[in-house]
Amino acid sequence: MFADEWSNRYYMITTEQREKLRGWFAGRLPDDLFEELVEVAVDREEITVIGRVPGPRLAEDVSETERTSAVQGRIQEFRERTRDTRIAVARDAEHRFGRKVSWGVECDGERALFTQVAAPVMTRLRQPERQVLDTLIAGGVARSRSDALAWCVRLVQRHTDDWLAELRDSLEHVQRVRAQGPDAEPEDTPTDET
Repeated sequence: MFADEWSNRYYMITTEQREKLRGWFAGRLPDDLFEELVEVAVDREEITVIGRVPGPRLAEDVSETERTSAVQGRIQEFRERTRDTRIAVARDAEHRFGRKVSWGVECDGERALFTQVAAPVMTRLRQPERQVLDTLIAGGVARSRSDALAWCVRLVQRHTDDWLAELRDSLEHVQRVRAQGPDAEPEDTPTDET
């Protein structure tokens, strides 16, 4: 039942599924792994878990260059020290949810993501759309059409967060209505015992 709920045949992840996922990670992660679980993001291929780690202790008058290097060092130390623990949690999650798990941290306002899934996305673009991507490549904004398409998606995401959130909410409503349709599993009906 649980595995089917997370099947990749469902394109949208519901709010309830997100809450179950975040709850599972909050319960499964060792208490001393992160100061705080910041974010658990999920799509069809990947779960990304981001937690906050303490920043390095530095003098108040330290330069920005030294602070940046210290934070990068702290992130690298965390990544190496917690590798075995994170692998064990990821294996459990991958078995349970059928998705790869990626990790990231926030430290002193900096966010670093560790190895992430680069999932291919099949799309058919017509010439005017390909010309947009090629212009981004020629302008040095992107290295390839794939990189240019990812840049476009990030741009749309940044400028339409409210609209995308409303669309996701609408899709969740559609999924709930579909689940109540004639093909839905009937709930146990009470028997009339007299």
